Amino acid sequence: MSAATEQGLRERKKAATRQALHDAALRLALEHGPERVTVEAIADEVGVSRRTFSNYFASKEEALFYGDQRRMRLLADRVRDRPAAEPPWTALTEAARIFYADLGDLDPEWIARSRLVRRHPSLAAAQVQTFAANERELGEAVAVRLKDQDRLGVRAKLLAAVFLSALRIAVNTWLEHPSEVRFWDLAGEILDDAGRGLSQF
Repeated sequence: MSAATEQGLRERKKAATRQALHDAALRLALEHGPERVTVEAIADEVGVSRRTFSNYFASKEEALFYGDQRRMRLLADRVRDRPAAEPPWTALTEAARIFYADLGDLDPEWIARSRLVRRHPSLAAAQVQTFAANERELGEAVAVRLKDQDRLGVRAKLLAAVFLSALRIAVNTWLEHPSEVRFWDLAGEILDDAGRGLSQF
């Protein structure tokens, strides 16, 4: 086996373990409530040690929100792939439109986690940390488009923050009325409203 092949196998095994820990954290939180779930219980569910868990996640909350981080990295990649001449807000909204179109029906895991947060306010602090990390990642993707127009990075951070706030409002509103409107119809409308004052950026 070549070194490259061995390295690839190791990376796939790590990714599979990380995903398994995330899946177990979500499954246990849905079954028992997040307050009753421990790191030890998550590790036991996957058949790994507490130390192995710590190699992947700093806390059970981080494991629980790993899916959101993964999705946001994919969305940031979509933003980076948009045409270079496209204005930042257009790049954000078009990347999101394609991202959600590719998903088809919304991921049941994502819906379950979103509803879990609504039922358990104790998760709000961890969600805020996740959103902060997501803002940084999206802000970096936007900053490339602004270059010398945004020396301190303020516009890029503002655009990322407003964009994610609009998506968060869309998610929370849709969860209250899932049978009345398609998610992207609602999200697209909210993003259009939010972007009216930002399209010149």
